[in-house]
Parts: sequence; C-alpha cells; structure tokens
Amino acid sequence: MQPRLTLLTLGVADLTRAVRFYEALGWTRSTYATEGVAFFQVGGLVLSLYPRAALAGDAGIAPQGHGFRGFALAYNTASRAETDAVLTRAVEAGATLVKPAEDAFWGGYSGYFSDPDGALWEVAWNPDLLPLADGSVRLPA
Repeated sequence: MQPRLTLLTLGVADLTRAVRFYEALGWTRSTYATEGVAFFQVGGLVLSLYPRAALAGDAGIAPQGHGFRGFALAYNTASRAETDAVLTRAVEAGATLVKPAEDAFWGGYSGYFSDPDGALWEVAWNPDLLPLADGSVRLPA
C-alpha cells in the first residue's frame, strides 16, 4: 500500500449548514454532482461533507458520540498574520474559537477552531512547513 490520503470525509449534522460554512471560508464547492454529499478540492486532497448518520450507517456503526474525536485537521499558513486572519475568518463564518493563536512550544504560532459540527482545526504558522504555491506542504527528506 502506498502512503496516500486522497479524500477526507467529515460527518455533518446539517449538510446545507456545513456547505455554507466552508463556502464562507472562501472555499469553492465542486460541481461534481452527487446527491447528498458536497466536495471541495483542497490541494491534492478532497474534503467531502456527508450527513453524519448516513456516514455512520455506511460504515455500519452508531452515529452517536461527541467531544474530542482524537484528531485535528490542520491548515498551515505562510505567516503569523495569516494565522490570525484565518482564525478570524473562520469565527466570522460560524466557527467556535477553541484556542486563540499563540507561540507554540515547537517554534511556530498556532490556534484552534471547531467547525459547526465540532471538527477541530489547527491553524498554524510553522517556519519549517510553509505552504507551497499549491497550498501543500512537503516534509524534509
């Protein structure tokens, strides 16, 4: 198996609300038409939004559960100022600010927000993992 992640699906309580939130961040919903799901191209990865109950049903598990899910999504920025701007835009779009940006123990600057369905996002400036022109980051060899 090659080390690859191609699509990340977030289970959402309200698909319309979730789409509005990500569009308010400035993301463009794909015209790829499949009923009941929304897709966003994010660099070399696809983010999909799918109703939580349907996603759990597809996996054959119960949809109940909340709180910390044991992971966070990340958005790397090119500067401290961009980190603050992204956090502000997320809150204006309907996110909850979980932790304001501050200097991080690993030498960068980061903060957290949660989207309307509770997905945790870290927004970080990391001088060692700056985004490339296409928005991706590359680990040192």
